[in-house]
Amino acid sequence: MESKRRWDLAITHRGPEVASFFQDYFSDPKRRVLCVAGAGFDPRTCLVAQKLAETRADVHALLVRENRPESDQDLAVLAEQNFETLKELFPRHDLIEVDIYDRDNKVIGGRRAAAQLNRLDLRQYDDIVVDISALSVGISFPIIQFVITTLRPTPEINVHVLVAHQPEIDARIIATPTDAISAVPGFAGRYGIVAGATPAKLWLPQLASNRVTTIRRLHDHIRPDEVCAIVPFPASHPRTGDALLEEFLDGGGMPWHIDARSIVHADESDPLDLYRTIMRLYALREPVFREVGVSHLILSPVGSKVMALGALLAALEKNLPVMYLEDFSYSLAKPFDDALDEPELLHIWLEGSPYPDDRPALESTR
Repeated sequence: MESKRRWDLAITHRGPEVASFFQDYFSDPKRRVLCVAGAGFDPRTCLVAQKLAETRADVHALLVRENRPESDQDLAVLAEQNFETLKELFPRHDLIEVDIYDRDNKVIGGRRAAAQLNRLDLRQYDDIVVDISALSVGISFPIIQFVITTLRPTPEINVHVLVAHQPEIDARIIATPTDAISAVPGFAGRYGIVAGATPAKLWLPQLASNRVTTIRRLHDHIRPDEVCAIVPFPASHPRTGDALLEEFLDGGGMPWHIDARSIVHADESDPLDLYRTIMRLYALREPVFREVGVSHLILSPVGSKVMALGALLAALEKNLPVMYLEDFSYSLAKPFDDALDEPELLHIWLEGSPYPDDRPALESTR
């Protein structure tokens, strides 16, 4: 019998359901809302903000601008246009500038973002909305963990995570990775702190288009004993998974043996599907290695932020290490245009009043 999981029955909304939920839930003008969102170049940047601004809630926005050493000028223009739109949507707002690297090119962005958030009294709000559509993993994961950790004694405050999902947009963004491989701040788990033993490492990288170099560098750094690559299925395009495997095989990005047992399929549009899959793998693996030695289940979310959200939930619940390679800069393989399908909004009610007190505790916050 499977053990109880914290987010097995998480409240979620997708597509038109999100707009309906916002109108119903945030219709009270006395509801005090903090919205944390990225102010980046991504065309999905303002979608959640537009839905929230249409409600009657009292919204204070905290807009996060990620600064990297190199900036594509065309993308900088898009980011500035999005920022101007966000300012119109949220008259009450603060902008925080987050340098992803320090002068020595050490990754500091996640800790800086959490430190900025720490200046606010989160308990003055009824709801905290974190929109990860235009936030990187290295920023969004620490922010969400900080919010949950800070509010643990006050379960009546609600935490919502939203993302605008459009895989074709993700595929058009080309990232230039650095060599700075590390755990996402706050997500080291027990990685690297086991004394007197050599842990068996199972690595679950999320495959994504244009990320061959990133995945290969992560593999060479982690040196896993086993690999289960996460591939989207079902997906918006039925052959997405096959195309990804072909891209990685052709690009020399898979220095491990591929067979059906080394692939994990997860619904591209449902983070709870991947969350449950990771939790099942953990439940199967943990009792075995509890008797014979130490093991690490290591996550590397790359690409789709919906699937990254599934990895986040599992990492929070079981204190799993999340290893990533920070990006130095971005460019576009193809320009964003109106021919792209409309992004779909996804909402997860992460914490708050609907949930009972006896849910499994988060190991990452113990």
